[in-house]
Amino acid sequence: MTKLQDLPLEVLEQILVVLDPLDVSQFSQTCSAYHALLYGDPADQHLWRELYLGQPFDDLRRCYTPLGRPPQQIDWKSQLQRIMRARTVITNVSACRPEERCAVLQTLVDFVTNVPPVTDPDVIDLSMNHVWATAMLRGSVLLEHEEWELDEDERQLRAQLHTHFGLTARDFQHTQRTGSRAYVYAMRNYKYDNDFGPFVMDGSGRVNWVHVRAVHHVMSMHIVPATEETESAEYNLFPMSMPWTQSILPNAMDLDTEQDWAGVTGKWQCSFCFVDHRELLIYNNFNASDDEPLHAEIFDDPDFVEVFRSIFLELRVIGTEDDPDHPGRPRINFGGSLDGHAIFVGWVKVTPDNQIRWHFTSGEQGNAIWSSEGVQVGNVRSKFGILGSWTTVLHDRHDPVGPFWLWKVGDATEDITV
Repeated sequence: MTKLQDLPLEVLEQILVVLDPLDVSQFSQTCSAYHALLYGDPADQHLWRELYLGQPFDDLRRCYTPLGRPPQQIDWKSQLQRIMRARTVITNVSACRPEERCAVLQTLVDFVTNVPPVTDPDVIDLSMNHVWATAMLRGSVLLEHEEWELDEDERQLRAQLHTHFGLTARDFQHTQRTGSRAYVYAMRNYKYDNDFGPFVMDGSGRVNWVHVRAVHHVMSMHIVPATEETESAEYNLFPMSMPWTQSILPNAMDLDTEQDWAGVTGKWQCSFCFVDHRELLIYNNFNASDDEPLHAEIFDDPDFVEVFRSIFLELRVIGTEDDPDHPGRPRINFGGSLDGHAIFVGWVKVTPDNQIRWHFTSGEQGNAIWSSEGVQVGNVRSKFGILGSWTTVLHDRHDPVGPFWLWKVGDATEDITV
């Protein structure tokens, strides 16, 4: 009878690549020869490549970074090992050691943000990474596990992953919505230290994903209201969920040579929320001190009203400025019009943590009144759009604040005037 060790190497490898990677790992521990087959030559990754490609994931050779660049070098073994460990944690969060939480969350963020671009916006071309991550996360408590004592980096990574994922079943609970509103409408979360936007309060310009996720939650609940159908759905598919985070990049487009690398020019919808200014001031104790507790009960009042409105505008690039820290991704200056009147002026640039930041002011009759700061969610040029916050250009202590969502709805017309 033929023994396993008598099989030709090619046949053995064909058997291994159809097994689960964890089973392959255990197989390698049965003898030194099999261990050497998997781990003996670090430069020979053909078996790891086949193991990776045998999983329901995107081919790494087709994936692009969030800023729209192909991978420079692929370590198939390391990538597969990281994802398999993340899979174990998703299915059993208690198996996650405190010292590996950050690495696991970073693995999942990398997994859903390094995906193939969509080349035709009118064709459904789902990322396999997104399909797998959505299926795994919707059956897991990882995004909202309360027993973990997360440090700041872990909080940011989990919030980023949650924002990309979309809405969980728990997000439909009234207490969760109140918590997000309490964060978004807290005036103490808007200062010169974070440019009055969803950025870390240290002047660095890095994205505060906890803030972005709160904005996402507030805006999403107007798009996907809490009903028996949405609350019981396994997953709510809507324009602020994971499938919309893929880049839209036609095959012939090279973003390194494209002036409008961020896809600014076109027709956009801007949705925003606001509350009664008197109620906002009362909730914030008239913004007299950052130390006084805020009482979020105001958002539970049956008479509380949060207004949701949308406007449609057209944007066009008016110039660029080199960014030495991000070659090939210059700062884009743009202007915009509403009903033919030029009222928007802004810019797009890459942040120190390689996210895409949007800033713009708007007003009437040539006077800037409102100032908005946002972050592109997902990969460059994704349909998901920009989430952020608005306030006035004066930044006075009692000025109103609120969230917005800006997303592209079409190509530009020929007669845009900015």
